[in-house]
Amino acid sequence: MPDAILADARTPLRTPRQTPARAPLPELAARAARTGGSPVRDILALTARPEVISFAGGLPAPELFDAAGIAAAFQHVLADDPRRTLQYSTSEGDPALRAAVAARTTARGLPTGPDELLVTTGSQQGLSLLATVLLEPGDTVLVEDPCYLAALQIFSLAGARVVPVPTDDEGLDPAALDELAARERPKLLYVIPTFQNPTGRTLSAERRAAVAEIAARRGLWIAEDDPYGELRFEGEAVPWVASFPGAEDRTVLLGSFSKVMAPGLRLGTLRLPAPLRRPCVIAKQAADLHTSTVDQAAAARYLATTDLDVHLARVREAYRERRDALVDGLTTALPEGSRWNRPSGGMFVWATLPAGYDATALLPEVVRHDVAYVPGAPFFAGPPDPAAVRLSFVTHTPEEIREGLGRLRGALAEARGKE
Repeated sequence: MPDAILADARTPLRTPRQTPARAPLPELAARAARTGGSPVRDILALTARPEVISFAGGLPAPELFDAAGIAAAFQHVLADDPRRTLQYSTSEGDPALRAAVAARTTARGLPTGPDELLVTTGSQQGLSLLATVLLEPGDTVLVEDPCYLAALQIFSLAGARVVPVPTDDEGLDPAALDELAARERPKLLYVIPTFQNPTGRTLSAERRAAVAEIAARRGLWIAEDDPYGELRFEGEAVPWVASFPGAEDRTVLLGSFSKVMAPGLRLGTLRLPAPLRRPCVIAKQAADLHTSTVDQAAAARYLATTDLDVHLARVREAYRERRDALVDGLTTALPEGSRWNRPSGGMFVWATLPAGYDATALLPEVVRHDVAYVPGAPFFAGPPDPAAVRLSFVTHTPEEIREGLGRLRGALAEARGKE
């Protein structure tokens, strides 16, 4: 056989490369498709330029972090016992940290043992765990209206039916809550009773007692979120809803280190009634196994060696001055006919512009003046108020706040002049 023919026989036949058939990918889960992003996070990205004075984010003042004390705590736990602090840990959380939180909770008026607590990766994870163990798709959740945005996201991802409870200048309306609880048969009520996000309102002791009684009589769980309770500038502290008769066996108290130590630690706690402890531990195991061992150990060390109350006194004084600068300056910064509150603590002021103003539509013009706020509309589970605005006063100094209010005044005046 000729060599050429042999060569051809050894060479594989070349065929054109064919594109394989491509079926469409499966669709996203319905929970992902129906849940939107956080407008607050989007605004923070939009206003990340250093020249922007932002009243938008609930960002604690970074210059007030006890960076030296936290660094010393990390250095100690890493040098003292690195084999433990860099290892896997229990899902329930660091025993020393749980004991420290239990002691602080008890000292604030709610007797608590370490075994009642679960450490979470931020209090927002705590709410996610609670939704996981309590809510089936279609279950009804009652929320204050307006409500914390992340809670609305969490309940949407759980497939819950969210029903807004009307509020007034004093917070959640107990009579409306009772009526809705009877009609809607909810499984859970979510509430931030102290310095609420977004409104800064605080529920009175009388209303808290009414919430506890209604929850007991109507048969529902309460998720009491308390990230701001230790940031009181004036007035007497109000007891937790969990401490009122009727609420003791049905209230989950969510705590956070984000506002009292540092949000970057991502540490929170759940104080759980007995029936929910084991289910939430299992949900925690499935979510992330456990919260960072080294962060928990450092937080426990910090609490053992630092007087947190002294640190918080310094933070509260600074925040009080910043609140005063914001609230006192709104008289000239906002248009005539605007309304706003003066919270006794926390991080937020809730303002309402006059009829005809749309805070969302005005925001691009405001940002062009290197200042920002969060429109109130996204916080509503019911029909939104387009004129509502949330303003945070903690991130900037009083001088920067006054400069920002001057920019806001000019932006709003210019925007209205273009109409």
